[in-house]
Amino acid sequence: MAVKTKKRLPDVADLTKVQARVELTRLALELGGHDKRYYQDDAPSVSDAEYDELRKRFNAIEARFPEFVSSDSPSQKVGASPSGRFKKVRHAVPMLSLDNAFAEADVLDFVGRIRRFLKLGDDDKIDFSAEPKIDGLSMSLRYEGGELVTAATRGDGAEGEDVTANIRTLKDVPQKLKGRNVPDVCEVRGEVYMTKKGFLALNERQKAAGDTIFVNPRNSAAGSLRQKDSSITASRPLGFFAYAWGEMSAMPEDTQSGMIGWFERCGFSTNPLTKLCHSVEQLIAFHRGIEEQRAELDYDIDGVVYKVNRLDWQERLGFVSRTPRWAIAHKF
Repeated sequence: MAVKTKKRLPDVADLTKVQARVELTRLALELGGHDKRYYQDDAPSVSDAEYDELRKRFNAIEARFPEFVSSDSPSQKVGASPSGRFKKVRHAVPMLSLDNAFAEADVLDFVGRIRRFLKLGDDDKIDFSAEPKIDGLSMSLRYEGGELVTAATRGDGAEGEDVTANIRTLKDVPQKLKGRNVPDVCEVRGEVYMTKKGFLALNERQKAAGDTIFVNPRNSAAGSLRQKDSSITASRPLGFFAYAWGEMSAMPEDTQSGMIGWFERCGFSTNPLTKLCHSVEQLIAFHRGIEEQRAELDYDIDGVVYKVNRLDWQERLGFVSRTPRWAIAHKF
């Protein structure tokens, strides 16, 4: 039997305007379908690497033909719209995505762009908070008066799904924040995940019961959290790492690493591998070290994330479209 070979696509540099428009339309439909299956159905049909390649090509074509960029382009969107199974929650501060780096040269470019934007010299030090990129479900937890009032998925970045009842079953999520001088309004953000060990045990139980077998821990975590019956969520081995924030009526710290420490004092779990790096060389070494440990970790990761440590610099750097200038995901 003859084996079908994948048709080689023309280089982006060789595309005509007509070809570019046609391919952007095709890729937008393909990416939209993948986003729905990943974010709404918890049933991805391609690997993360395959999805990243599609997204890279789409972005490269748009970069060459910026006149084709529209408000409904995948490059301007985050995640997928809420499914309708849960009440919608509008995020006070949008939950955006991260730009990706796939090579060490991309990290050098990232740091160089920050230096130029902030008008820093080569000798000016930039500290970065570096952390493993957990492959889970992004979550925003809203506290008012120190009490948990709402938990919402990222959704399309502007609106997510209300999963408060389910989130309350997670041991890693405090119902009331610890400590003094807690801001009146706090939105703590992070990732809900399932350990590899817990995932394997869950699938054994699912198999014995003749129930759905999950594809991987990420989709198992997402499916477990998006249940109408919170007792099902409570029976699943879910964890939560805090690493970011949304609306804050007051900022308790002035650095990214300081905020991580504050999350811990409030009662949250944070990733113990998070590290403060002082140079590009340390960022690259961190990425290599985490990649070496990847197989030994009891949770899935698909890269590491670097964030400018000073919050005043984060504010000055701001955002481009759906991504911050001050952070990047360095994929494996």
